[in-house]
Amino acid sequence: MRAFIPVLVMALLPACGAANVDRSPRPELRPDAPVRTDFATWRAGFERRAAAAGITPDTLASARPYLRPLPDTLALDRRQSEFGARVWEYLDSAVNAERIRAGRAAMARHKTTLDRIESRFGVPPEIVAAIWGIETSYGANRGRTPILATLATLAKDGRRAAFFEDELIAALRMVQQGKVAPARFNGSWAGAFGHTQFMPSSYLTYALPLSGDGVADVWADTPEDALASAANYLERRGWMRGQPWAVEVRLPDQFDLGQTGQRRSDWGDLGVTAVQGRLPDAPARLLLPGGARGPAFLATDNYDVLKEYNMSDAYVLALGHLSDRLRGAGPLRGQWPRGDRALTRAERLEVQRILTAQGYDTGGIDGRHGPATIAAVQAWQRAAGLPPDGYINADLLSRLRR
Repeated sequence: MRAFIPVLVMALLPACGAANVDRSPRPELRPDAPVRTDFATWRAGFERRAAAAGITPDTLASARPYLRPLPDTLALDRRQSEFGARVWEYLDSAVNAERIRAGRAAMARHKTTLDRIESRFGVPPEIVAAIWGIETSYGANRGRTPILATLATLAKDGRRAAFFEDELIAALRMVQQGKVAPARFNGSWAGAFGHTQFMPSSYLTYALPLSGDGVADVWADTPEDALASAANYLERRGWMRGQPWAVEVRLPDQFDLGQTGQRRSDWGDLGVTAVQGRLPDAPARLLLPGGARGPAFLATDNYDVLKEYNMSDAYVLALGHLSDRLRGAGPLRGQWPRGDRALTRAERLEVQRILTAQGYDTGGIDGRHGPATIAAVQAWQRAAGLPPDGYINADLLSRLRR
């Protein structure tokens, strides 16, 4: 549950915001853009806002030595790739033989804990283990960056200053409530921490100890509190017991690709079949993340719950596929269109500009190809007599330019 996925994926959103912090009063406006002033001046203003949000003088005094700039954090935050990664590139990295082997071993070691978690929250062991594996390689890479310092750095100079200031205040609230001491408060450069990489606001809302009424110690070498907290998050966001996250499927010949993205229960009546196992017995959406030439999935509501943990479709596909592999399923049968290159940001913007100019609503021109842009592409493809799979690649852009 990070502010950013650290490997290949496009610039990423936090899995859950800091709604409880947003409601806190402040005597002055929070900056929505990097503050062009020295750090000491920014910190003085921040401390006034934190005090208005309920952070005590004693807490601020104990945290002050840790509220310092980290140049490495800024360098990582500003490292923007010109190219977004393709879905299959992220899956190749996230779901590899070593991670599958290590995950099965971790599940065997922690079987009792994972069974308790499933009984209590209804989230299968392989889903919880997959989150753990992708976030920190089963606890091996939890991060050593001082959280207060990195959040302060991003709150002053980051691209989403207001978001990170909210998270910094939430982190100080954790310190004030005795959840963690500043000296022990370490994690990733983007402000997430623990085995399953919670942001501070998410910790305050969803973290809990698996046993007893004490503090949820997501930093401990034993992962039970972190794993239980991740399962609690999913359950409270609507995880449906007994339903898969998604199922890989085969589409019949002459299938109407205009149904991509639709949510329905009668896919079997349309000739859709499961590649392994059976179709979901609940409403599901058809996903074609690699277009008509790539694997096809029926995604249940649990897919959307996993997107609450991290909004990237590539992340959810990797997490879900890793969970399938951990429970013994085989690799995906569908083949990705690996010859397709990633579009540059300028090209992603151009796709949206052309569609918008032609009267198709992309939901904005921001370089992010979400549901609105995909729907616009499908509408354009239908009008152009092309298979309306919503897939965006260099060939589509070339056709749009004509």
